[in-house]
Amino acid sequence: MTDPKSGLALFPASFDPLTNGHLDLVQRARRVFPELVVAVAHNVKKTGTFSLEERLAMLNEVLGELPGVSVTSFQGLSVEYAREIGASTIVRGLRATSDFEYEFEMTLMNRHMRPEVETLFLMTSQEYFYVSSSRLKELVSFGVDISEWVPPIVDKYLKAKFAAD
Repeated sequence: MTDPKSGLALFPASFDPLTNGHLDLVQRARRVFPELVVAVAHNVKKTGTFSLEERLAMLNEVLGELPGVSVTSFQGLSVEYAREIGASTIVRGLRATSDFEYEFEMTLMNRHMRPEVETLFLMTSQEYFYVSSSRLKELVSFGVDISEWVPPIVDKYLKAKFAAD
């Protein structure tokens, strides 16, 4: 176990795929924390649209040069991974009431298991309130241009993925 560092935060998500809403949260979290670990939560029981390697490649392409940000992946519970890397805080984004209910329950359970790890909620920016990875994948499958909501590399991956299906 690593002692928690107050300047290190973990931003875990599936990033399937990465959206501009995620990037907005990364930028805003970096204003609060000097170090941010952006981690793909890898669930071996779930099959995503993109492989773990593809998601890491997209994240590294977009975030690779951002000072104080590292990209990685993990299996298991976010709170346990935060403890493992010494992060004092887990950063989570909230879009709607339904996000809050899920995140609130998860935060209470995490606090019970690891009270030394805090959760910081960042409200989504207005322009990304209705953007979700699943909604964007659905739109791409119908041929809708989603380039305003994702980085160019993600747009390219999505178009290739859905053109092949």
